[in-house]
Amino acid sequence: MTPIRKKWKSEMTDRERFVNQMHFKPVDRCFNMEFGYWDENFTVWDMFRENGIKSNGDADRFFSFDRFEEVGGNVWISPGFESETISETDTHKVILDCNGVLQEIKKDGTSSIPRYIGSSADTPDKWLKIKKERFNPDSPQRRVNIEALLERHKPDRDYPLGVNCGSMIGRIRDMLTFEGLAYACCDYPEMVEDMVETCCVLVENFLDRVLGVIDFDFAGGWEDICFNHGPIVTLDFFRDVVTPRYKRISKKLSEHGIDIWYTDCDGDVRPILPCFFEGGINSLFPFEVNSCAHPAELFAQYPDKLHIMGGFDKMKLGAGKQAIEEYMQSIIPLVKRGGYIPFCDHRCPPNVTQEDYLYYLDLKEDTFGLK
Repeated sequence: MTPIRKKWKSEMTDRERFVNQMHFKPVDRCFNMEFGYWDENFTVWDMFRENGIKSNGDADRFFSFDRFEEVGGNVWISPGFESETISETDTHKVILDCNGVLQEIKKDGTSSIPRYIGSSADTPDKWLKIKKERFNPDSPQRRVNIEALLERHKPDRDYPLGVNCGSMIGRIRDMLTFEGLAYACCDYPEMVEDMVETCCVLVENFLDRVLGVIDFDFAGGWEDICFNHGPIVTLDFFRDVVTPRYKRISKKLSEHGIDIWYTDCDGDVRPILPCFFEGGINSLFPFEVNSCAHPAELFAQYPDKLHIMGGFDKMKLGAGKQAIEEYMQSIIPLVKRGGYIPFCDHRCPPNVTQEDYLYYLDLKEDTFGLK
């Protein structure tokens, strides 16, 4: 594969640039990265199709973005359920997924949120059985191959490397379904808390194996429990059950000098942002604008605490060159301020034309690249 673009001119390494930018220190130019693309983009955009670009990793190299990597462990269900088709019609099929959830999906392959039908862990008895069979912290499948990680990520690397801290509640949402989690918090609160505790222990065990052995620049995580009206669990539940587990993880990170911790949580995160801060999470990724706010609004509210990665409105990307230009102007002060790395506020959708996307990348380099 031959890259379609040259890497931005630089005077710092990618690692130096990322660390400085996220700590409000001087940089040679903005860190250049993107979150990725819908699956349809790889067939709709000629430049992807004609050059064999079939994944987000391929696209990162194709566009010569700055290198950005994370190390994660086996901190969720293991082994997962064996996926199988339960039933199907001409247009849809019902499958059992790896989390033990029945979901109805389209057969034509278009990207859409499945319709979740039921969970294999919707009562305490079912959960305890699954916990015993598939959440054993001492399972050989959870072994960390430290030697392989050290071979891949050398101490003198020139790119930022993060340690992934998994999920305290988002994956539980996946296992119970949206409605299932809402009911379970009321009907079986002890069961849900035990699920959260199980997730926390698995992450803690992984961190104990890698922290101090590999020098990480940041921590990452995934929750995805917010929508356009806020979180799908109550603030009391989040504060009393989830936040204390964040604190335990944050203590381990802090002991090893990791002070940037982001979580990938879509939707309106504002109601639980104080809980994130209290728990040690201080960065948002990829920060969906339309269901939350322009990044400038939250930076104004939390000038000393908050970091954001993302936040370039994907709706503006799909609205043409003028909209792209206007939005780019609106984030210039944020990049100058520091603690902010701009990119599309989720996977770039296929309604964005190839021409406009390349225009966006050119404009971003002209605006934030090395002068």
